[in-house]
Amino acid sequence: MNDLFSASDAPESMVRPLAVRMRPRTLDEVVGQSHALTAGSPLRRLADPASRGSLTAPSSVILFGPPGVGKTTLAHIVAKQSGREYEELSAVTSGVKDLREVLRRAHERLVSQGKETVLFIDEVHRFSKSQQDALLPSVENRDVTFIAATTENPSFSVIKPLLSRSVVVKLDSLEPDELRTVLERAITDRAGSTAR
Repeated sequence: MNDLFSASDAPESMVRPLAVRMRPRTLDEVVGQSHALTAGSPLRRLADPASRGSLTAPSSVILFGPPGVGKTTLAHIVAKQSGREYEELSAVTSGVKDLREVLRRAHERLVSQGKETVLFIDEVHRFSKSQQDALLPSVENRDVTFIAATTENPSFSVIKPLLSRSVVVKLDSLEPDELRTVLERAITDRAGSTAR
């Protein structure tokens, strides 16, 4: 019998949003953004497991583009493909205390386990100057691989010291044929269907 609580027994794959179920797992599965994912690009270099401990890969990337273009997905993929830990904060809901706690964990992880951390901050333009300043020592010391997402032009919304230590990657809205590819994938891929 179906009742209000029977959904709690449903498999996780049925209750997770379609966008989450269809999220690309590798850079090669990403639709669109080909200009940002060419061989040797900052994101490709960061996603390469050989980039861990490397001083040639960027340690800080700001993803700039409209909503829904894959900024969070790209940060997830970079962390997973490269073998780094992943920590995420939203500048809308997090303060300096939250930031310092994540940076402390990342530093301890690096020192005690030799394990690097991707720190992803969504809506970084919402951080105040002092909150952005708090990031600088960890970015400079490479305690974290810093990836930020913003819908605002970082030249005006990110402090100059942080901006000067970052590679800005501009992301574009998907073209109609790219949207068609995403839709076709959702229809044909088993992860897109909740029917089993």
